Amino acid sequence: MKAVGYKVPGPIAEDASLVDIDLPRPVAEGGDILVEVKAVSVNPVDYKIRSSTPPADGDWKVLGWDAAGIVQEVGPEVTQFAVGDEVYYAGSLIRPGTNAEFHLVDARIVGRKPASLDWAEAAALPLTTLTAWEAMFDRLDVTKPVPGAAPAILIIGGAGGVGSIAIQIARQRTDLIVISTASRPETQEWVKGLGAHHVIDHSRPLAPQIAELNIGAPAFVFSTTHTEQHASDIAELIAPQGRFGFIDDPKALAVMLFKRKAVSIHHELMFTRSLYGTPDMDEQGKILNSLAVLVDDGKIRTTLTEKLSPINAANLKTVHALIESGAARGKIVLEGF
Repeated sequence: MKAVGYKVPGPIAEDASLVDIDLPRPVAEGGDILVEVKAVSVNPVDYKIRSSTPPADGDWKVLGWDAAGIVQEVGPEVTQFAVGDEVYYAGSLIRPGTNAEFHLVDARIVGRKPASLDWAEAAALPLTTLTAWEAMFDRLDVTKPVPGAAPAILIIGGAGGVGSIAIQIARQRTDLIVISTASRPETQEWVKGLGAHHVIDHSRPLAPQIAELNIGAPAFVFSTTHTEQHASDIAELIAPQGRFGFIDDPKALAVMLFKRKAVSIHHELMFTRSLYGTPDMDEQGKILNSLAVLVDDGKIRTTLTEKLSPINAANLKTVHALIESGAARGKIVLEGF
């Protein structure tokens, strides 16, 4: 089968950073399904691993987590899917990735593809949806009010992949006031279109802009990027006993800034359930199925902003470089081999 991989981690500009290769087609066993991959999207985790993590034992390392496709085989323990089902999912960090014609995935973390979306539109959603959903409902527990706080959530980096779906989920699944950050005219319009009640500029101090909204101190802050640089602002603007979550990898986070207000701090990683095989691992399939209903009911839209074809090393290099630049809006998807 066709695939894209690498043997030596390094900068995307290197010729060998991503290479078109041929690999054996996997076989579904146990609780796995084999999916014919129709579309994939690229996330920051792709370039972070590509630039730092060598493959095991000199084998090819295949990246890619988001995928949409058709079930071709089901393992004997699988009961929720059959051959021919259309699915979407975000895979596991400790298994080969989706940048391949056929991909094995644990059926518990797979959802049924929204019927109203095409392959590319569906592939844009799984990883970011799981990240945003888990961050807001499992970590920040946004349905539980914070006494005295404004019923509001500040989403830092609202125009990125996670932020773009988080805004929509918050609007559809909560009664919170949704505040998003965006710094460019096009990204500000993007987050407004997704449903943000207020938009502030993350290139300027955040706390004074929140104060100018005259809504009070937000109960929740969800940071998707540059958390380290915004930490002091977040500590100033968040309500006492508020809840603060983030998904990026700050080199240092001054947690003592938050002690006086007894702010709880939550780090979200949507791969945790599949990494550790947690007893509630099937929650991810349930989340994706819930999202599919919201999409098919016209309440949430895809965050796809750009599509390339086919899925090959050249196009993946282009997308990796753009995601690494930090200038991407929404999700970029590759379709077809």
